[in-house]
Amino acid sequence: MIADIKKSAEEKMRKSLEALKADFGKVRTGRAHAGILDHVKVDYYGSPMPINQVANISVIDAHTLGVQPWEKPMVAKVEKAIREADLGLNPAAIGDVIRVPMPPLTEERRKELVKLVRSEAENGKVAVRNIRRDAIAHLKELVKNKEVSEDEERRAQDEVQKLTDKYIAEIDKATAEKEKDLMAV
Repeated sequence: MIADIKKSAEEKMRKSLEALKADFGKVRTGRAHAGILDHVKVDYYGSPMPINQVANISVIDAHTLGVQPWEKPMVAKVEKAIREADLGLNPAAIGDVIRVPMPPLTEERRKELVKLVRSEAENGKVAVRNIRRDAIAHLKELVKNKEVSEDEERRAQDEVQKLTDKYIAEIDKATAEKEKDLMAV
């Protein structure tokens, strides 16, 4: 019983941390990487498709991405989707390849991105704390139903708290790395 609750809580906390790191990947630094376009949707014959399912994305150099749609008629649609994705990118089609230059980040924009990262991190911490709250509620329910003793419940609560502390420290570490990455010129 208790082991299942702890295992479930740890699994959920790990997934929250992974989701946060994926969100951090969306926040761009000054360097080009294909993950920036992961969440761009392209209108593919009437249905929205992720850009990586209609085009090949490659890194041309440190500040430029290359996007090559698999079908020639899709070039304009892909270019429009990237422009409208609110990423601050200005793609340019050259033949059947779309070049996406990464504009350099201004100091002001870097600070905005750091605020965004901190906000995402706080949301991650809230998610971890909610998982802890739910796990402790399950433990209290076990005591109430007389399935475990209060001492076992208290020990399990301490272990759940240690898990929470561990994952919050991981979130802080990931946040610090991302902030350092953003503020590097």
